[in-house]
Amino acid sequence: MDTGYSGRQIVGIDLHPKRSVITRMTEGGSPLGTVRIDNDPFTLAEQMAAWGDAPMVVLEATYGWYWAADVLTEQGAIVHLAHPLGVKGFAYRRVKNDERDAADLADLLRMGRLPESWIAPPQTRELRELVRHRAKLVTLRSGLKCGVYAVLAKNGVHIPMSDLFGAAGIRLLDELRLPAAYQARIMSLRRIIDGLTFEIDAFAKQISARLVTHRGWQAIQAIPGIGPIMAAILVAEIGDVTRFSRPEQLCAWAGLTPRHRESDIKVHRGRITKQGSKLVRWACVEAAQKSRAPHLAQTRARIGARRGGNIAKVACARKLLTLVFYGLRDGHIRCLTKEPG
Repeated sequence: MDTGYSGRQIVGIDLHPKRSVITRMTEGGSPLGTVRIDNDPFTLAEQMAAWGDAPMVVLEATYGWYWAADVLTEQGAIVHLAHPLGVKGFAYRRVKNDERDAADLADLLRMGRLPESWIAPPQTRELRELVRHRAKLVTLRSGLKCGVYAVLAKNGVHIPMSDLFGAAGIRLLDELRLPAAYQARIMSLRRIIDGLTFEIDAFAKQISARLVTHRGWQAIQAIPGIGPIMAAILVAEIGDVTRFSRPEQLCAWAGLTPRHRESDIKVHRGRITKQGSKLVRWACVEAAQKSRAPHLAQTRARIGARRGGNIAKVACARKLLTLVFYGLRDGHIRCLTKEPG
C-alpha cells in the first residue's frame, strides 16, 4: 500500500509461533498501517515491499526469532532485537494486545529507548546449537545415572567406588544380580546412557572441529579449570566479546554481579542478578571450583572466611570470567603467560 511517505519507516513486529502483527510508523510517530500475517519467510519478505529503503525493524527476542531476523536482514532492513526483560512492562497496561505491543516496540525504537539484545551472527548461533544440545544431553545422562543409583539403593547394594560408571563400576553392574524388574530397569538405563554418551562424544568432536583455529578458544584453555568443552561454552555463549568494553560489563551481562537498588540516600546491594546465559554462569562457577590457580585459591579462602563459601565461589567466577574476557579479546592472557627463562 502506497502511503505517500518517502522517509525511513519504523516497523515493530510482535512475533508469535504461528502468526505475527506488524505495525509501521513514520520517524515522527504517525501510523502507516498494521497487518497480521502467518509466519512464513516468503510472506514476510513480500510485506517488506511496502516498507521503503532500509527500514528500521524491531522484534522481541522471543521463541523462534532467528528466521525472522535473517529474512529481514537479507532484505535490507536494519534489525533490532528487543530484550524481553526490558519490555516486560507491557504486561501491566490496562489494554494489552498484539497491535499495541508492536506499536510500543516501534515507539521505543523510534525514541531511542529500546532495551536491546545482541543479534548473534548465524555462525555463532550454529555453534550455540551444538554447545547447548550437548549440554542438554549431558543433563539427561546425569538424570539417568541418578536413576541407576536409585535402583541400587532400593536393593541395598553397596557402591565402594567413587564413580559407578568407571571401569570398576561397570564390572560391578555387569556382575550384579537383582530381581527381574530392577535388573530390567538398570539394563534399560545403561543402554540409554550408552546411546547418550555416543551422541555427546559426537557433538564434542563437531564443536572442536569448528573451533580448532579460534585463537580465543585456545587462549582461555590456559586458565586452570577450563578445558576444551568449558572453553567452547564460553566462546559460543559470549560470542563477539568486543561488544563489551570492559570485563565488568561481561560479568554484569553474565549475571554474576549483585543487584543494585538506590533511592535518595538508601542503597541496597542484593544477590547476583542471574540474568544472561545460565551456561556461562555454570561454566565459570564450575571452573572456579575446580581451578588450582593460586590467585583464585587465595580469593576463595579469603572471602570464604569472611562471607561464606557461596559468595567466595561467585567472586572467583567473576575473576575467572575477567581472564576469559582478555583471552577472547586478545587471543592470549598476559598474566598467565610464562616469561622465557
